[in-house]
Amino acid sequence: MLSIKNLEAGYGKVKVLHGISIDVPKSQVVTLIGSNGAGKTTTMRAVTGMIKPTAGETTLAGKRIDGQDSYAIARLGLAHSPEGRKVFSTMSVTDNLLLGAFPRLTHHRARGDVSGDLERAMELFPRLKERRNQLAGTLSGGEQQMLAMARAIMLNPEIILLDEPSMGLAPILVEEVFKIISRLKSEGVTMLLVEQFAAAALNVADYGYVLENGRITAHGPAEKLKNDPAVKAAYLGGSH
Repeated sequence: MLSIKNLEAGYGKVKVLHGISIDVPKSQVVTLIGSNGAGKTTTMRAVTGMIKPTAGETTLAGKRIDGQDSYAIARLGLAHSPEGRKVFSTMSVTDNLLLGAFPRLTHHRARGDVSGDLERAMELFPRLKERRNQLAGTLSGGEQQMLAMARAIMLNPEIILLDEPSMGLAPILVEEVFKIISRLKSEGVTMLLVEQFAAAALNVADYGYVLENGRITAHGPAEKLKNDPAVKAAYLGGSH
């Protein structure tokens, strides 16, 4: 589904990623864990076209996407729920969700049943249904995170990239977010998950990669990584 080969990227003269390779098979959840500053968000930005890679190759369902603009990558079916949520604060919850379906509404992706998918997103996130006419900027942090995830789902994507979905949330909301990720997984949704709570991420993932200083230092089935002494010592001791 998503294949990242020898990806290099950074900001100006500062190289952050040093030739990383990640594979996300169809209908699987793959997680990328690592400490702050390891390059996790840079990876997401490079894949989604927010920054241009300096080397490497990224393909989505066999099509090269590296170097393309974000809108073109979205049209191919890659949805991104970014770090920090990035909702459109002066627009309603419903309008934010419809913006997630914009490539479908403009016929750059198969339209399908947008209205039905909107209702499905509301059912998946009941708090959004209660606040469907409310301005997104007036939602709580947890509700904005749910909105960012639901907006990504509205693309009817081939894959969803989730960047730190639990960041800044109370424990009860973190649990709720991961229940939704588990439900999406059960429905066969392909996901690449970057997450600060490594234990929670590995519990829901099929496969994991460890990123340190812009390099992949370990990878394997999630269960194997959970029991790896080095991974446990570095990332799982304080995770929830």
